[in-house]
Amino acid sequence: MNENREDVLKNVKRVLIKIGSAVLTGADGLDLEIIQHLVDQIAALTRKGFQVVLVTSGAIASGKHRLGITAALRSIPQKQAAAAIGQGRLMRVYSNDFGKHGLYVAQILLTMSDLTDRRRFLNVRNTLSTLMEWGVIAIINENDTVAIDEIKFGDNDNLAAMIANIIEAQLLINLTSTPGLYDRNPAEFKDARLIPLVREITEDIETAASEEGTSVGTGGMKSKVMAAKKVTAFGIPCIIAPGKEKDVLSRIFDGDEVGTLFLPMKEHLNSRKYWIAFTLRSRGILSIDNGARIAILEEGKSLLPSGIVSVEGDFVVGDPVTCVDRDGIPLAKGLVNYSAGDIRKIMGLRTSRIEQVLGHKDYDEVIHRDNLAVTRRSRK
Repeated sequence: MNENREDVLKNVKRVLIKIGSAVLTGADGLDLEIIQHLVDQIAALTRKGFQVVLVTSGAIASGKHRLGITAALRSIPQKQAAAAIGQGRLMRVYSNDFGKHGLYVAQILLTMSDLTDRRRFLNVRNTLSTLMEWGVIAIINENDTVAIDEIKFGDNDNLAAMIANIIEAQLLINLTSTPGLYDRNPAEFKDARLIPLVREITEDIETAASEEGTSVGTGGMKSKVMAAKKVTAFGIPCIIAPGKEKDVLSRIFDGDEVGTLFLPMKEHLNSRKYWIAFTLRSRGILSIDNGARIAILEEGKSLLPSGIVSVEGDFVVGDPVTCVDRDGIPLAKGLVNYSAGDIRKIMGLRTSRIEQVLGHKDYDEVIHRDNLAVTRRSRK
């Protein structure tokens, strides 16, 4: 067993497995043979004591096949209708296949608004925790039948990254149609090489990932790498692996060097700060000076008005706002104690002048460190 793989896998008991549309679908709609093969492997993992949660795609593709539609669906209502038709069949297939192993499944459909509201976020976590305690396989998908742009996750790779935080997974396995991450697009370059291990997700790694999706899925390799970037920031390792390959899950847990392993960050975010950083959508931007950058990144301090040089957006107290350096590079995201209008009035000033300028001073900090999630850190 590879040393890095052994270190990653030795204490893993709770696993999130994301299965993409390109894995689940074939020429005749859902690839029933592949689904059964994956279910058999997941059932074997549960018998060994692993807790497994699934994030699955395939509802829209299943609905299209059921209706005999071969062309791409253009409108949101068409996609929502196809998802409504296909989701039932998809769950029936999972239920029947897991039932052969004496396992029950539970369907959970989510939109972004279910996770951006902290109370609903915690309710989802409590439900998933109970299902795992009961030994039920939770099967999660985006609620495509009602989701619109404002409440969509974007793709199931992003959804999987958020669910990994909710269940505090110890490993994310992202099953896709390719062997893993290559140093460049293998569809264009025959000499492209598979990258078996990523210690740090650099700009070069992000550039190597293609943004192209498949005919049945929205997320290309770029979205999978970004999902890996998010979960490794929470201290969760991630493996991107070929879902159609024989015994892929069994081989991963046997320690075989399958796919691409992304190592977790050495210093990682807690659950709440991960929620702030990667679940909440930013409502504005605060550009900060070098002194504030050092205070936040190296000293773990709060953001004071003196370190702010510009404000973008129209946000209110409690909104999530991104902090960037003078070059526009995102450094952190946090919940603001003052509105955009008030911050414009006090930026660059000492805290002792806040009350003089605003007529009140509720906080010394524009963003308190407890509500500030740093997204640029060192890694293992």
